[in-house]
Amino acid sequence: MRHTVKSQEQAVLHSPSPGEKLLTGEPPSLFALSYFSGFHIIQTIYGCDLREDNTTQVFYQDSYDGRDFLTFDKETMTWVAADIGAQITKRRWHAEVDDNQGWKHYLEKICTEFLRQEIEYGKETLQRKVHPTARVSDRSSHGSLTTLSCKVSGFYPRDITVTWLRNGESRQQETYSEGILPSGDGTYQTWVTMEIDPKIKAHYSCRVEHESLLEPLSVSWEPNNNLIPTVSGVTTAVVLIGVIIGVVVWKKKQVKRKKGDGYAVAQANDQGSSGSDLSAQA
Repeated sequence: MRHTVKSQEQAVLHSPSPGEKLLTGEPPSLFALSYFSGFHIIQTIYGCDLREDNTTQVFYQDSYDGRDFLTFDKETMTWVAADIGAQITKRRWHAEVDDNQGWKHYLEKICTEFLRQEIEYGKETLQRKVHPTARVSDRSSHGSLTTLSCKVSGFYPRDITVTWLRNGESRQQETYSEGILPSGDGTYQTWVTMEIDPKIKAHYSCRVEHESLLEPLSVSWEPNNNLIPTVSGVTTAVVLIGVIIGVVVWKKKQVKRKKGDGYAVAQANDQGSSGSDLSAQA
C-alpha cells in the first residue's frame, strides 16, 4: 500500500504595471511572463510517497497561472523549466544553493520521517485488511444485449482488481468500471459491467483480486437463477387463477342446482293441488 504526504499552496500575486514599484517579497523573475499588469496565481505542490517496497519518492512542482512552471530535481538540486518563460526564474533559483539544499533535506528527511511516524501512529487503521464481498447481477440492455454487473464492496485497503471472465479468459477491454468509491464506513466499493449477447452460450464469472484474499475471489453468473423467481411467480399466479376460476364455476353450479331444486318442488306442489281438485270433483 502506498502512503503520501502532500502539501499544496497557492498565492495570488500582483504584477506591477510599468513604472510601478514592486512591493512584494517574491523574486522579480516570477513575473517574467507577466507582460501585462494584473493578478497572477502561483501554485506549489510538494511532498513524499512511501511505497510497498519501502522506497520513497519525493516531489516539488510550481505552476504559474495554471501552467506547469518549475520542477525540483533533488538528485542534482537543480530546477527544470517547463517552458521558455520559466528560464529566468530557473537561472535565479539555481544560484540559491542554500535554499536548494534545504528543500532536498526537507523532502528526503523531514517529510519521509514524518510520514513513517504517522503510519506508525495509525497502523491499526491504515494497515488493516478487510475482505471484499462480490455480487453479480444482470439487466436488459439496448437491442437484445444483456449487461452483467459485478458489485464489489466492503474492502480495505483501496487498491483492488475486478475483472469479468468469459470461459476463464479476461475480457478487460470489454468492461466498464465505475471507479473506486468510499462506502462511508471506512471501506471502499466498485462496480464493473460488461455487455454480452445472451444467445452466445458461455460461462461468465467475476474475478476479484485483493491483498486481503489468500486467493482470488470468483463469482459466476448463472442466468437460470435469475429466471427461477420469474417462473415461480408465473406458476403461482396461474395456479391461483385456476383455483379462483374453479371456485367461481363451483359456486355457479351450486346456485343452478338450488334453483333447479326449487323449480322441481314447485312442480310437485302444482301436481298435488291438481290431485286434490280432482279428488274433490270425484
